[in-house]
Amino acid sequence: MSIDTMLLAVGADDRERVERLGEETTDVAGPCDAEVVLAHVFTREEFEDTCEKLSIDPDSEEATPDGVAKRHATIRDLTTIMDEAGVDYAIRGAVGHRGEEIVDVAKDTDADRVVVGGRQRSPTGKAVFGSVAQEVMLSSPCPVTFVREGTK
Repeated sequence: MSIDTMLLAVGADDRERVERLGEETTDVAGPCDAEVVLAHVFTREEFEDTCEKLSIDPDSEEATPDGVAKRHATIRDLTTIMDEAGVDYAIRGAVGHRGEEIVDVAKDTDADRVVVGGRQRSPTGKAVFGSVAQEVMLSSPCPVTFVREGTK
C-alpha cells in the first residue's frame, strides 16, 4: 500500500505536541513523497473564540474554517516543520465534533494514513470522557498513527 496523502489532525489540545506530531508525520511523508493535509478541528465555541482573538471579520473570506485554520498558531508551526522537511502540504479547517470531523476530512481527502495526538488515559477515563483518538481509530477509512504525549 502506497501513501500518497496523510492527514495530520490537530485541535486545541495539541499545541504542546506540535513538534512531535510534525516529526512523526514528516518521517513517513518525506520518503513516500506524500502530501500532508494539516487539519485543525474546532468546536463551535473554539472557532468563534479564535476568530475573535485573531480579529477576523465575520463577513470576510478569512472567516471560514480553512481561513481560520491557516492563521492558527498550531498550523503555522506545522507549516514551518513541513517546509523545513520539504514536504508538500495543504491546510483544512473544520468545525464540529472532533472525531467525526477528522474522519470526514480523511474521507474527503482520500487519506492513506491519519496521524492524531493524545495523552494516555485509563480505561475508565476513556469510558467516562470518550477519546477523539479512539473514535478516529475505530471509524477511520485508513490506518491511524497515534502519537502519545510524553513519549519519544
